[in-house]
Amino acid sequence: MSTISLRLNDRDDTIVRRYAELHNIDLSTLIRQAVLEKIEDEYDLALFDKVWEEEKANEKISHENLKKELGL
Repeated sequence: MSTISLRLNDRDDTIVRRYAELHNIDLSTLIRQAVLEKIEDEYDLALFDKVWEEEKANEKISHENLKKELGL
């Protein structure tokens, strides 16, 4: 397991510590969860952007036209 050092000013340190206390979790868990959530959010957004661009290129048809094409 590795160790990462984090420097915070007094105000930020107080905010982080109080937040951890409020949620009854230790600082390591809080910081690990926050960093991993940030990474997941950016990954999710990048994936969404990729899918959005791919979908914009696809031809779209209305529900009614699809039913007609399927003979429904």
